[in-house]
Amino acid sequence: MLALNDVTAVLFDMDGVLYRGSMPLPGVNELLALLESRGIAYACCTNNATMTPAQYEAKLARMGIHMPAERVVTSSVATRRWLETQAPRGTGVYAIGMDGLRTALFDDGYFVEDEEQPAFVVVGMDFEVTYHRLRKACLLIRAGARFIGTNPDTTFPAEDGIVPGCGALLALLRAGAEVEPFVIGKPGPTMFHAAIQILGADPSRTLTIGDRLDTDIAGARAAGLASVLVLTGVTTLEALERGTVQPDMVFASLPELCAAWA
Repeated sequence: MLALNDVTAVLFDMDGVLYRGSMPLPGVNELLALLESRGIAYACCTNNATMTPAQYEAKLARMGIHMPAERVVTSSVATRRWLETQAPRGTGVYAIGMDGLRTALFDDGYFVEDEEQPAFVVVGMDFEVTYHRLRKACLLIRAGARFIGTNPDTTFPAEDGIVPGCGALLALLRAGAEVEPFVIGKPGPTMFHAAIQILGADPSRTLTIGDRLDTDIAGARAAGLASVLVLTGVTTLEALERGTVQPDMVFASLPELCAAWA
């Protein structure tokens, strides 16, 4: 097991670890300061594909958390980085998604929007998606475009309650096109690999800190990374005891983790 004093890079989940809703969780800035003082690289990994890293930087800043945009790895960012390994500049993509995905895919011109014969159909969360666009995506997948999903989250926590998430859109297209998508986000390993590459980190000395067994801890395990579960988000102590996937370490909160690390 990786000891805390041997860690050289940290990958954080966000909601449930750094903040909950619009409130920062105790110990965030203390832990970040500890990592900075020890020269430990860090980044955030989130399945949310709707926002850009710059929007996340601003959101965190409003909570008093300093996190540069280049250290925010969304499933959209990871999707773009993975696609670059699969296709050359100028490749056509048909995308369903919001600012976070469209900025990652198209802002620098590497990929071009193509509604006729794209190499890929890429689907992220889109709160304004229409049947027309889903129908088009289905037809393009059936015509041979490779089907890519940013993340598998079937639900999304909205202000008025739990609503369908990206995984629900993928399920609709999976049923309509009769093709399985390749999914980038947690609990798959692809997003963790992207974050490690961005940091230039050593996977054997990289620690993942998350609040969910089914995404953060399972994803870290799939990527071959050590993991810490904090009990400040989704997974409770009771769920941990029942879980088939287990973290390397468990802490009640970030202050408790900070104390152990210090």
